[in-house]
Amino acid sequence: MPENTHSRPRILSGMRPTGRLHLGHWVGALQNWIKLQEQYESYYFVADWHALTTHYADTSEIQDNIREMVTDWVAAGLDPKKAIFFVQSQLPEHAELHLLFSMITPLGWLERVPTYKEQIENLQGRDLHTYGFLGYPVLQAADILMYKAAYVPVGEDQVPHVELTREIARRFNHFYEPVFPEPQALLTPVPRLRGTDGRRMSKSYENSILLCDPPEEVNKKVLSMMTDPARKRRTDPGDPDKCPVFDHHKVFSPPEVIERVNRECRTAEIGCVECKKLMAQHLNRFLAPVQERRKTIEQDPKYVWDVLEEGTQKARSVAQETMREVRSAMNLIPAQGELSEVGKD
Repeated sequence: MPENTHSRPRILSGMRPTGRLHLGHWVGALQNWIKLQEQYESYYFVADWHALTTHYADTSEIQDNIREMVTDWVAAGLDPKKAIFFVQSQLPEHAELHLLFSMITPLGWLERVPTYKEQIENLQGRDLHTYGFLGYPVLQAADILMYKAAYVPVGEDQVPHVELTREIARRFNHFYEPVFPEPQALLTPVPRLRGTDGRRMSKSYENSILLCDPPEEVNKKVLSMMTDPARKRRTDPGDPDKCPVFDHHKVFSPPEVIERVNRECRTAEIGCVECKKLMAQHLNRFLAPVQERRKTIEQDPKYVWDVLEEGTQKARSVAQETMREVRSAMNLIPAQGELSEVGKD
């Protein structure tokens, strides 16, 4: 199997540009990416083709969504001087590698991906019975393997996607030449963070709190949050482990507040409204510097696009070299002069 030869281990991860980011993005990816950019050669990409798998019917906001998302990346602490940001659709090499991988990937591998069935069930208002939606893990494999990433930072729900990527790399190397290393999932503990309705936080479910939400909007959303369903009256003791609000306390509140809420909820010394207000206070305190940095970035309309242009150029040189290796391994590069001889007979 090919070895990674980069001076630092290379990682790659991406996000679909669905607009401004929410707390689930921070907990599930951003806070981890910010730490990893100090240790790894980091590639973070705008997965705009992946966005089309569920939002193909209306692409009118995709450019605005890219700008908003990357603004949130930088505001949260990702540094384009320490990591490479690029746009997937600006590199046609990704589409070519996806096509070639689709030729060798068994259909059954895709049908067993757990998130496929989950999203079909949860996004019932959209027609997801498309080739693109079924095949997006193959495109994901192309994204990862294009840069020969050693690790892919993911949550546990995405581990099957990394394993599928490893299987595709193994299959390619077996059929042709050993071009691709098999990437490993880089798992880090991810705090549990549910949306206002108790489900996984997602803008598709309309249950998210955005990184850019002003304090009054945060307060409103937090007060609407579900709590322990068994706690029906103020005098009922609760179980913080079943409460989405306590999930947020564990991420955004200081240890003494977490300990107090954990204790007083169980004895009904604190009510749900007071608990929510306390959490919102600490959440707004966390968001304030992120939102200040966002305002600074927004003062330069070209900043995000300049960052993406520079990063995409760097990514392009890597992608082009990988595709030269792939075409050679698959005998898709004719011997010198052979093309010029075609048709002369």
